[in-house]
Amino acid sequence: MMTRTYRFIPWLAALLLQGCAANPKYTRPPAPVPGEWPGGSASAGSVTPADAPTALELSWPEFLNDEKLVQVVEMALKNNRDLRIAALNVERARNLYGIRYADLLPVVEASGRWSEQEMHLSFLDQTMKVTSASVDLGITSWEIDLFGRIRSLKDKALEEFLATAQAHRGARILLVAETANAYYTLAADRERLRIAQSTLDTQRAAYELIQKRFEGGISPELDLKQAQTRVDAAQVDIAVYTRLAALDENALNLLAGQPVPAGLLPDGLQAIQPPRDISPGVSSDVLLARPDILQAEHQLKAANANINAARAAFFPRISLTTALGTASGQLSGLFASGSSTWNYAPQIVMPIFDTRVWFGFKATQIEREIALAHYEKAIQSAFREVADALAVRGTIGEQLAAQQSLLDAVAETYRLSELRYTKGVENYLTVLDAQRSLYDAQQGLVAARLMELTNRVRLFAVLGGGFPAPEAEPAGDRRPEVAGGEPSHGHLANVSQPSGDL
Repeated sequence: MMTRTYRFIPWLAALLLQGCAANPKYTRPPAPVPGEWPGGSASAGSVTPADAPTALELSWPEFLNDEKLVQVVEMALKNNRDLRIAALNVERARNLYGIRYADLLPVVEASGRWSEQEMHLSFLDQTMKVTSASVDLGITSWEIDLFGRIRSLKDKALEEFLATAQAHRGARILLVAETANAYYTLAADRERLRIAQSTLDTQRAAYELIQKRFEGGISPELDLKQAQTRVDAAQVDIAVYTRLAALDENALNLLAGQPVPAGLLPDGLQAIQPPRDISPGVSSDVLLARPDILQAEHQLKAANANINAARAAFFPRISLTTALGTASGQLSGLFASGSSTWNYAPQIVMPIFDTRVWFGFKATQIEREIALAHYEKAIQSAFREVADALAVRGTIGEQLAAQQSLLDAVAETYRLSELRYTKGVENYLTVLDAQRSLYDAQQGLVAARLMELTNRVRLFAVLGGGFPAPEAEPAGDRRPEVAGGEPSHGHLANVSQPSGDL
């Protein structure tokens, strides 16, 4: 019988050694995108100045390059509620990691007990009183992490904390981009409103002139009615752009978290200093510094650590409970000589038949495959976003030049047609067509300029610019610094990045 028992000792030793070395090291998966940005006709016009910095080399104030806009963005970073929620999520994840880190350490507790019991012995017709008192200091059920289960759970919590920190960084980049685009949109709609107002003034002057000519019998009633249609159309556009400008201002106030002072609001696109031009770099590897990709990678690492924790569940759990103290039948003799007590209770639990452990292990493997798919999709989506922004940058210059040339030609056409109408050579319908074309060309130029500005901001954001990515720290078990008091809503740019046995 003893011989059969000894046969299991080598098997058990091999099993334990396998459990100690069961945690594989994480390796970054290859990026499922080309190593260079796409070319083609759309990107042919995307010429970057030789001295243009990359997005990661510029802070967002340096990039935006407009004093009023920078002040509005600073208000948003300070007061925006969505960003405040992201900051609080970082604080929550930081403290959850602290809990997992503390699981590695024994919990020392002090306890004191005093009891008094009275019993009536009927057969002796006596009453007996029993008292007891004790004070203990000890460790309550401390699991000794020989197989890395708790360390793996600690690493999982660490990666989740780092993922939320990257989510907060991504929220800040997105907020800067959204605020800048809302600012540019307000400027464009105010400029469109000014164009509509100028067109209305011109149409009213033309209507009054034709009305006099009609009353003098020079112009037919048809010309008068056609002039009135352009006046009414201009009034409709004024109402539309007035409403759009008000909606844009409301959206900007929501992003800023408070009403933006009138002195900081733009009058039009012409008064705005455009953002700086940036270089996308020569390799798509810059995408790996984007916060959403880093967030997905930390989630992948967390899933990998969860597999290690599930694997460790196949091996024994060793826990320890111990205490030192003093006990006495009287409270006065609690600390007297000879009243000391101690207990020591190690425990080992070995899973023999628990199918939940196998299913849990398989589930963590599937979760890792899901996290890997999310990581690869994040890289592919980022590559497409940058490629789209580069395609717009490669064609917007030609579009602006063509739109400006169209505007100049239509303006000259309108001038000549109006001159020919006053001389009686053309009818007023030709003038109306020229006016309509001029108005559309002016609005088209504003739209093209707005597209250029917003695309610069988009390219800067999709390249992960504005807030530097945290630098890698040397490995080691270091608990994150837990900030006391209220979190710095919207100002967690320098979130401490603890690192563990990754």
